Amino acid sequence: MPRDTLTRDQIVRAAVSVLDAEGVDGLNMRRLGTQLGAAATAMYWHVKSKDELVVLAADHVWDEIELPDLAEVGWRAAAAALAGGAHDMLGRHFWMLPAMSTHLIHGPNKARYDDRCLAVYEAAGFSGPDADQAAATVLMFVIGAAQGEAAELAWRARLRRAGADEEQQLRDTIARISEIAEQFPRLKARATPSVEAARSLPDEDSFEFGLRTILDGLEARLASGSTRSRPESPAGR
Repeated sequence: MPRDTLTRDQIVRAAVSVLDAEGVDGLNMRRLGTQLGAAATAMYWHVKSKDELVVLAADHVWDEIELPDLAEVGWRAAAAALAGGAHDMLGRHFWMLPAMSTHLIHGPNKARYDDRCLAVYEAAGFSGPDADQAAATVLMFVIGAAQGEAAELAWRARLRRAGADEEQQLRDTIARISEIAEQFPRLKARATPSVEAARSLPDEDSFEFGLRTILDGLEARLASGSTRSRPESPAGR
């Protein structure tokens, strides 16, 4: 594809596809050019570097999250929808968590999500720094909850690049974990003996439990009246 027919949006979408398959380490301009049928150098007419492309791709996938309308749902349902949407998005794009640890992710889609989160917690009754902290607390939980699934997908992508047998590696790892767990009674009672058993664990139930617990805590904080207001500016007095 000639460089003058490429668009930044095409490049970003192709980058997301490569990232989903191979992770951040697997993304490079040569690989991207192959996917788009263009020379690697053509990418640089639209993006300055791989780092810029990772940030653009990350902002692109934040747009996948449907933002709830506060005129139609209450704050708690809206908060749960935003958290669930972010959790699902991070699960679809395992490379996002490593990217967030090495890049300052920003852009209009991420900003739109953050702004709606703040609107939700302000609608709940939080104001000033408490609204910021409520939104940050829930997002930190979402990121932590997504870590396990993302780590396995990243691990699988690394094994694919190395040409290793993913399933056998997973079986060997679970066997070693089970062997270590034998030394600890509580872990032994919960040890997962096989890949099939591991896949049957109710991860979604754990996420729902954690999110519900956090929202219960925020609701209790509102009910207790222990929230802070942002100090008024002199002009607002």
